[in-house]
Amino acid sequence: MTKMETGRQAPPEIKRAGRLLAVLLILLAGWFGWSGAQQWRADAREQQLADARDQVVAATAAAVAAQERALAQRLQDPQVQAALEQGDPDTAALVLRGAWPDVEEVLFWRADLAPAYADAGEFGYARLALLERALSTDAAVAAVVRDGQDIRLGVAAPARMSGAAAVAYARLPLRTLTATLDQVAVPEGSYLALRQGNYNVSERGAGALSGSADALSREVGKSGLRTAAAVPDAGSAPFQLGAMGCLVLAGVLAVLALLALVVASGWMPRPGRAREAAAGEPQPTFGQTLEREAADAPAPVAAARPARTEPEPLPDVALDPGIFRAYDIRGVVGTQLTAQVAARIGQAIGSVMAEQGLTDIVVGRDGRLSGPDLVGGLIEGLRKAGRNVIDVGMVPTPVVYFAAYHLRAGSGVAVTGSHNPPDYNGFKIVVGGETLSGDAITGLYARIAEGRLHEAAPGSLLQQDVADDYIQRIADDVQLERPLKVVADAGNGVAGDIAPRLLEAIGAEVVPLYCEIDGTFPNHHPDPSEPANLEDLIQTVKQFDADLGLAFDGDGDRLGVVTRDGKVIFPDRLLMLFAADVLQRNPGAMVIYDVKCTGKLSDYILRNGGSPLMWKTGHSLIKSKMRETEAELAGEMSGHFFFKERWYGFDDGLYSAARLLEILAGRMETPSEVLDELPDGVSTPEIKVAVDGSPHEIVGRFAAAAQEEDSPFAGARLTTIDGLRADWSDGWGLLRASNTTPVLVLRFEADNEAALVRIRDLYREQLRGLLPDDAPLEL
Repeated sequence: MTKMETGRQAPPEIKRAGRLLAVLLILLAGWFGWSGAQQWRADAREQQLADARDQVVAATAAAVAAQERALAQRLQDPQVQAALEQGDPDTAALVLRGAWPDVEEVLFWRADLAPAYADAGEFGYARLALLERALSTDAAVAAVVRDGQDIRLGVAAPARMSGAAAVAYARLPLRTLTATLDQVAVPEGSYLALRQGNYNVSERGAGALSGSADALSREVGKSGLRTAAAVPDAGSAPFQLGAMGCLVLAGVLAVLALLALVVASGWMPRPGRAREAAAGEPQPTFGQTLEREAADAPAPVAAARPARTEPEPLPDVALDPGIFRAYDIRGVVGTQLTAQVAARIGQAIGSVMAEQGLTDIVVGRDGRLSGPDLVGGLIEGLRKAGRNVIDVGMVPTPVVYFAAYHLRAGSGVAVTGSHNPPDYNGFKIVVGGETLSGDAITGLYARIAEGRLHEAAPGSLLQQDVADDYIQRIADDVQLERPLKVVADAGNGVAGDIAPRLLEAIGAEVVPLYCEIDGTFPNHHPDPSEPANLEDLIQTVKQFDADLGLAFDGDGDRLGVVTRDGKVIFPDRLLMLFAADVLQRNPGAMVIYDVKCTGKLSDYILRNGGSPLMWKTGHSLIKSKMRETEAELAGEMSGHFFFKERWYGFDDGLYSAARLLEILAGRMETPSEVLDELPDGVSTPEIKVAVDGSPHEIVGRFAAAAQEEDSPFAGARLTTIDGLRADWSDGWGLLRASNTTPVLVLRFEADNEAALVRIRDLYREQLRGLLPDDAPLEL
């Protein structure tokens, strides 16, 4: 049989189409095959890591339980019991250690833990919280603690000594917990760690994945430990087909490619009844088609890049040293702050970065009318110092902080006046992950005044939107167990754009109030610490029968809350709720609060197994103290909340709102009922008294007089870390100087109204003598 009897030569255009189709099918088959193989390997690696993680979880839980059991059982030894009954803890410890070869030290304390509380910082807050937990649960408990200069496994259990309640403590090496993690096989390129809170007890593998490791974490029983795990992001298979789907599709495409090659070879089966196709005009080959398309295509446009020409010298400017405050830069626009001043500040920040070897920085601004000009000057100065700038546009301050982490810049500047009047603006600065404050802020002024400014080839400038990434990051972690209806009042501040979108993304029904960004703040001032600014929110919550009202300040880093009943929930009470939630997962963790917070907060944190610490007011000062103490949570009476657990440790009113709704949605009670259960007393909001002179000088004189022997404050416990706080048995009062505006800030709290009046009158009387006779003083 001849060839002409079984088939015929395909026309040229069919051959060309067959070749083109074959090439496309081969490319697609190769892509799907490669994707399937990659996904297969990624799935296998993740499964291997999950198996290793679960092995570590089981072994660690068993190790913790074994050590808790060991201490409880050894305390029942007759010799140990006899020694304790005779009030001889040293002999009891010696006997107990002799029967327990792994233990490094055994100690006993009476239940009041007086030696520990005498110097809690030196004793160790985590170790103190462990002992308190053993006493409160009346059971043996274990945790990773700082013991002196070392990190160890601590085990504590209740005991009896000389007939009185006591607690026993045993210190063991960390290998007791980490033996399995140290030996388990960790897949190449992945990460596995044993964590307590944000502290890595031990870790293996690719440390660069540490930040995303909680996505695959598993709790180790109720020990407060967890095993965190992460694999490199391998993406997902095309069209969500999975590994097997990609491989099957690759095979099908390969078969189709072979058929197309048969057609391209020129042979076609002779059709029984089909008519011959008319010969068409000669068509270009595949190669000719590519050449023609390349010739016809428009010339590529290069991405816009900043000019690398030498910048013009910045003009001399007059700097007011008063704008360089304790924890940010803040001043009046047009007199103290201009675009030229901003450029100098930018060059000074860039000079600090250059000395630390940092190149990239994020810049954003709030909705104030002066923002664009000041950002322009700031960027000019940063680039003059050779820094690469990523401009994220008009966003809340916490989004700038987030972008510094998300874009791996490590540094950021938010141009914001926060809650100050519309004619104010300023700069909140982070360099290398550290918020500048105190001497670092005044050091910028000194650097500018002395001309110690770095110059280099201009850095690059890139605009990038991160708002959606910010919302997605939070929504991936926080979702409400049941929907809540909330009113979000942005006070026409910059949070108005993102807050409703974020709250809806986590599952809330949102009624927006004053969410149109307007730098003149036409409706009310964006300061939720002032009860008068919450009146419209209270009425709107009642009007829409909402579960809760949320208020944000001008740049979105502070949160205010009102209930359906119209009650204002002060931030120090909110901090109680946050602390109880965080301490459930991080027993013994430190919680920091500022001097303006309720006196009931310390006891509440202790009763929930935490370690309270009072500190100075100021967002940068709090963040610095958090880094120093490794605290998991902090808060200020002004409405700043700092979550290190599950977040980055910066103050974020939007994220705090999400965490609040998460807690409330998980309770059976209504939000109002949950918030009403928090300990409360008779208290005032922040009281602000404007002064003409230096508020710090007035507070200094007030504190000095209060510490004299014949002072009316003689019977109170005085705290002077930030102003003067005087605590009596039935209440307390505070006077401090604001670091943002020329005002005195006061607050009072007491067990009853009579005590509150007495303390307020005392402060009023003492302060009156330090102010001009005609100065208003309404406390």
